[in-house]
This record gives sequence, structure tokens and C-alpha cells, in this order.
Amino acid sequence: MSGDRVDASSTIERREFLQLAGAALAAGAVGLPGASSAANAPFTPGQSTTAYDKMYVASVTPYKPGTEDIDETAFRTFMRYWAQPKFVAANGAVLVSPEAGEAFYLTQREKLRLAEIALEELGDKTLVFSGVMQTTTRACVEEAKALKKTGVHGLFLMPPIGTIDVVAAWDPNKNPEVWIDQLRTIADAVNLPVLIHPTGGKFFAMPLTAGMKIVDSVPQIVGYKMITDDFDAMAKALRAYTKRHVAILPAGAGAMHGAIMNGYFDGTVSGSWNYAMEPMIDAIVAARDEKNPAKGETIWKDGLLDLHRIVSDSTLGYRLHAAYKLTTWLRGLIPDPFLRAPQRKLPVEQMVELRDALKKAHLEVISDSAIRKAYPQLT
Repeated sequence: MSGDRVDASSTIERREFLQLAGAALAAGAVGLPGASSAANAPFTPGQSTTAYDKMYVASVTPYKPGTEDIDETAFRTFMRYWAQPKFVAANGAVLVSPEAGEAFYLTQREKLRLAEIALEELGDKTLVFSGVMQTTTRACVEEAKALKKTGVHGLFLMPPIGTIDVVAAWDPNKNPEVWIDQLRTIADAVNLPVLIHPTGGKFFAMPLTAGMKIVDSVPQIVGYKMITDDFDAMAKALRAYTKRHVAILPAGAGAMHGAIMNGYFDGTVSGSWNYAMEPMIDAIVAARDEKNPAKGETIWKDGLLDLHRIVSDSTLGYRLHAAYKLTTWLRGLIPDPFLRAPQRKLPVEQMVELRDALKKAHLEVISDSAIRKAYPQLT
């Protein structure tokens, strides 16, 4: 339903019921892939494994309405949403405190608490990875060690932040060691499997040569988030890499169907899951598992690809992560649509565009009266 035909409270209550039911089903289901095989097996850096080839949702972090305080109850409910069999059985997994979850703006204590809740709800069903982000390498190591103690199955590591030398002026081709040194220090301190977020410095996407040098230098890397200017070239390089298997994990939803068709799909690291899980699973399962690419393509083309394009529309300013959170809220999955400052709120016109794109993709949204609680200027 959409528009004012259903009040937001009933929408959210219905979702909570479905999530709780889904979690119960997942816990008792026979034959569903669980976290146990990968989590219980000893991890050996440099050893080839496909145990971490999963469709990771880069989850958003919910706040209490009108505040910047984490809503732990809402986050727990959101984690139960990912426990449902539709997601788990399709090889879904969860990444907490990624960029989409505002890793740059969360404290270490907050990241640890989010990891604990995710593990309580999902740790026996699928993998839970956590992002690490602090301004210094020493603090990143401290955070990684603390996260390991919570029991997370792996880490999600991003390039350094802080000084302009490593944020805007860094040339990964000339000096890949800027990130390699930090990656090695963190990874060696905890010896957990690592997924990498290969963007930063002068380039939006990590250049191929630098990306492969980073992969080769850090044996704990098990997955490569595919933020790349040339998807096929990077995918071919990762497939040709002989020292170990490194999962090809598309980030943009628009690249997923093609990656499956070309044999370059080992999973995902994507914020797109937050607001469009159900049809995305249907499309991926159709092409990947049912070997029916025409069916999958039909699902993508029925408003779903257009939705993803609108979410990531950079002509309106780079608003990707704000759009992730806003659309997740519009779906009734979290109680507030805004991010921590200095991140910006999207204007009402863009909210309306995103709401309408969700409807065109046949996804239920909260009522207009509920939307007005955050956007009172909505007409």
C-alpha cells in the first residue's frame, strides 16, 4: 500500500510482526545456509576460500526521531528483517557500520553495540561483518580488536581519513602503501577476514593496478567491493589472480545482473539492499539460481533499475547515503530518515522523487501523514 491508505504505525507494526516471524522461521529452517561453517572454521590468511562469498547488505543506522541518538530497539528490529529466510536462504549477510551506516560518525562504543545486537539476531544464521573507522591507525587497531572480541565474523576496511594528504591528494597509483600500511597493521592485529572498500584519494574508484597491489599485499582480504571505473577489467583481474580467491562483490545494483551473466558475481556489498531487498532477491535468484536471466531482467526493468538510478543520481549532488537512509525510512523499516551532521538532509522535492520511484517499483511506502512528521512542508 502507499499514500494515506495505511498509517505509518500499522505499517511498522506489521513489518515488526513479519520480521519476528521470519527470524523464528530462519532459526528453525532446515537446509538454510548459516554462519556456522565459516564462523567456526579457523581463518588462515592467504588460504583460498569461498566461505565469505555472501550478499552483504551495507546497513544503515537508525536514530530516534528528531535526534542523533542510535535507536537500539529499531536497529534490533531492522536486523530481524535480515534474518528472514528470503534473505538468508539467498546467501544474504549483514555488514554493520559501513559508510552507509555512518561509520565515520559513530563512536567505537556505538560500533561495538551495533555489532553485538546484529550478532544476537543473526550470528547463528549468517555472517556479520563490521566496519572499522577512526582517524588514526592506532585507533583503528584498537577498534578492530574490540570488535573481534564481540565475535564479528570479519571486518570491512576503508582507506584512511583525516588530513588532505590521504583524503584528497593521495594518488593510489603512485603511493598504494598509504592504504596498504594501514590495512596490514589492522589485519595483522586481528587476523580476521577482510572486505575492502576501494575508494579514496584523487580517484573515486581505486585504479586497477593499485587495487590489485593492495589485494596482493594483504592476505586477509577475502572480498573486493566493486567500486570501479571498469567493472569488467577489475573482475577479470580478480578472476585471474592465482594466489587465492578474492570475492567479486558488486556495489551498484545496476551492475548485478550483468555480473551474474558474465560469471563475475560472488555476492555484493551494497546499500541498495536497505530499501529494495525483496525484488532484488527475486531478480538475482531468477538469474543466478534458476538460470532464467530473462525473468531476472524483467524484474530489474519493472521500475527497480530506475529506482536505483534515482537513488544514486549524482547530478543532484552526491547524496547516495542520504538517499539510502531516506528510502529505508520511506519503506517503514527505520523510524527516522536523517543522518548525523554535517551530512545533509535531502530537500522535500528529492524525497518526493524517491518516494514516487519506490512506488513505481511496486514497493510499499509509509503514509503521507507519517512522512509529514519529518517533512511537514509536504503538500
